[in-house]
Amino acid sequence: MRYGYWMPVFGGWLRNVGDEGMTASWDYARDLAVRAEQIGYDLTLIAELNLNDIKGIEEPALDAWSTAAAIAAVTRTQEIMVAVRPNFHQPALFAKAAANIDHISGGRLSLNVVSSWWADEARQYGLQFDQHDDRYARTSEWLDVVRGLWSEEKFSFEGQFYRTEDAICAPKPLHAPVIYAGGESETAKAMITGRCDAYVMHGDPVAAIAPKIADMKRRRAEAGGSPMTFGMAAYAIVRDTEAEAKRDLERITTVAELPAGYANFDQWLSGTQLERELRIQEYSVSNRGLRPNLVGTPEQLKERIAEYEAAGLDLLLLQMSPQAEEMERFAAQVIAP
Repeated sequence: MRYGYWMPVFGGWLRNVGDEGMTASWDYARDLAVRAEQIGYDLTLIAELNLNDIKGIEEPALDAWSTAAAIAAVTRTQEIMVAVRPNFHQPALFAKAAANIDHISGGRLSLNVVSSWWADEARQYGLQFDQHDDRYARTSEWLDVVRGLWSEEKFSFEGQFYRTEDAICAPKPLHAPVIYAGGESETAKAMITGRCDAYVMHGDPVAAIAPKIADMKRRRAEAGGSPMTFGMAAYAIVRDTEAEAKRDLERITTVAELPAGYANFDQWLSGTQLERELRIQEYSVSNRGLRPNLVGTPEQLKERIAEYEAAGLDLLLLQMSPQAEEMERFAAQVIAP
């Protein structure tokens, strides 16, 4: 199993806890990334939202791509997976900037391509927001342009959303960055099967994750593509006893009143086609992070992680709080042994 962590670009991950002891700041992000390499984490995922989806839209949120470039310069080994939303990035200009970040990192850049869900954010920034299936059509074209510029000396393209004419991208990336993407609709799965290298999922129990992996493996094989890798989001709480872990779980899931960011969560639900309705209790942690139940003793977590690995999962994308302290604990008690 590879272990990744979400960079806390929103100043934390808990919607029911105001101050988690980690700021949305470059200083915190830099120190976390440097230390993460030292204690065994393989990857950082840097989310891309211009508004703060966790703490409320008026709170600070770090820009994903300038943060990624800076993280690339101060780290040496970890993969830097950065979320990118095609409607926020003109693909030819993006290909140029991302290739440069890949060089800064020494070839460690990867993309998490997200077909945007937040309509209000797009409107605030004066950008196009497409309907569900059109978002994936845009993403497909966008990937064609980006990959074309990364692989051809001069690249021309004429599509519904984008056009280039003998466009040049030099220098090109040191290697072809891995393309991750997620989605549970048929439209999303078809796009991912044909154009991406890895499938990332919201958190779910093993019984739900195993058939998703099997389904995407089948789709990929039928399409004649190379094998995919599979990642999943999860929130982790590791303690010496199960009772201690459950007390912390109760702390983060207790909802006294709906916080400032709830309207964003409600809008996200209305803009997606998830297989099961999310409960309000799960609002406390994003990306269905509590469903994998990585809450307990080191032995319990290692046993559950082994079950995911047996189901074909390659990568865990972990959120914790407070991030620095909990990542230290998880690394020492779960990763290292």
